[in-house]
Amino acid sequence: MIDNISKFLVKIFGSRNERLLKSYSHIALKAGRFEDQIKALDNDSLKAKTAQFREILSEGTHPDDILPEAFAAVREAARRNLDMRHFDVQLIGGNVLFDGKIAEMATGEGKTLVATLAAYLVHLTGRRVHLITVNDYLAKRDAEWMGPVYNALGMTVGVIQADMDTAGQERKDQYACDITYGTNNEFGFDYLRDNMKISIEQMVQGELVYAIIDEVDSILVDEARTPLIISGPALDDVSRYKKADLVARKLIALQAGYDNMKKKIDAFERSVANAQGELAEAKRDKNSTRVEKAQKSIEKDQQAFQNAKADLERLTQYYEVEHDKKSVHLTEEGVAAAQEAAGVGSFFTGSNMEWPHLLEQSLRAHVAFEREKDYVVMEGKIIIVD
Repeated sequence: MIDNISKFLVKIFGSRNERLLKSYSHIALKAGRFEDQIKALDNDSLKAKTAQFREILSEGTHPDDILPEAFAAVREAARRNLDMRHFDVQLIGGNVLFDGKIAEMATGEGKTLVATLAAYLVHLTGRRVHLITVNDYLAKRDAEWMGPVYNALGMTVGVIQADMDTAGQERKDQYACDITYGTNNEFGFDYLRDNMKISIEQMVQGELVYAIIDEVDSILVDEARTPLIISGPALDDVSRYKKADLVARKLIALQAGYDNMKKKIDAFERSVANAQGELAEAKRDKNSTRVEKAQKSIEKDQQAFQNAKADLERLTQYYEVEHDKKSVHLTEEGVAAAQEAAGVGSFFTGSNMEWPHLLEQSLRAHVAFEREKDYVVMEGKIIIVD
């Protein structure tokens, strides 16, 4: 009954998506009314519209109030410099992007051109825009292709490329532009590198305010599965890695009894579960001999299980392993044993603060990662298997 009412209402009023598109269509029609007026402007007057729009916004006007005319200005800039005129469906897409939503458009509908609309309106509000693409080629192509549109409106355009000096002035200058194109990897690694700098003057990226993402499903879903990891040079005593590994091996030897007992407990649990399954089948088949045998097996394994648990409580656990997360954490007993084995005093003073991290990383390599499955060794280097 409810389904029928819902279908009836959708038939009359349309789906939510249809209603949204209808409201956006009105904005596209309003932009069309400014087209002849904007066409009549010469190039200098068209460029001057940007300053006029920014002044209007500085007086408290909401960006939505100037959106149709601003879109008309971008449409005219594209027509003059690229011989491309935004269609109404592209104006709708630009409005959707400005509202912070995902715009799904078919191949050939001009997504690259659509982004100029939202980017321009964001620029008018005093914010820099990062346009994120999937590779260096597209970043450079789109920056050069759409650049004349932005330039005609008095804006600067930059592009980040992988071969640029990561700390050079060239990269910093690209980020200083009003619109900056680049890949998700470049933006991500620049963010990580900036957070390793010791002064603001050394940072290249600047404030992160607004981004438009091309192929959003690829970048935020597929590419996001691969973490961005940055490492710096080892500036301290690298011999500590070998020392930490020796201590980690001692901890593994100390915990061998605990780990073996855990394996026995797991084996007893599986044995009990199997016997319980056998008992259920025997009862179903009304086989008294099998029932008696299964019951004895359960009693025997349960007693062994309880004995093993009691033995486990008398053993010491030096570290905990989370195999699903491939992580290892030292227990209090583990820290105490490691401090004694390392012979450096407390791990929580002075230059010893890195010891727990070094030990946990070494333990991860030994007990959480499996060679030829999680990593391989090629030409003397360890390669993590993704």
